[in-house]
Amino acid sequence: MPISLVPLREASDAIVETFNRWNNDPAIVHLIRPARSEAELVAEHQMTVADLTERLDTHDIFLIYDDDRLVGEVNVIYDAPHLYDKERGSAWLGLVIGEQTGRGKGVGTAALTLLADRLRAQGVPRIELGVFGFNEAAHRLYQKLGYHEIARIEAFTYWDGQFWPDIRMEKRLD
Repeated sequence: MPISLVPLREASDAIVETFNRWNNDPAIVHLIRPARSEAELVAEHQMTVADLTERLDTHDIFLIYDDDRLVGEVNVIYDAPHLYDKERGSAWLGLVIGEQTGRGKGVGTAALTLLADRLRAQGVPRIELGVFGFNEAAHRLYQKLGYHEIARIEAFTYWDGQFWPDIRMEKRLD
């Protein structure tokens, strides 16, 4: 299973269509974005090529390929305003394994390992991320990869009839 990260340099209709499909997939939408209500959770979000072009100004986005099949994306924002620990040069990480065929097969592990190696080579001191309290599989993945909890933001997102915390985790790269 050769996993690769390919930097996204330019928005296209095909990538926007794929991201919209993933970001509105009822099987994973609750894992991707926070919601304050059931209505917000099920509301459809549509990105445009212009939206993705604008996002590329502030995010490094890497497409995750399993062999030659696009299965997900990982994105990084440097010194994001929502970092819990505002250490200069920190990377905020977002991960989406959008294709069912990429889940539970080590794709996330391989992609995050490749990304950490890339960020370490760039001199990034640490990675921070948030994982919703109900997402036990992702929490275990991050722990396995050396991330540890640094904070909890209570009642951060709504899912399955209740509010859940955002567990903030970090990994030192230096």
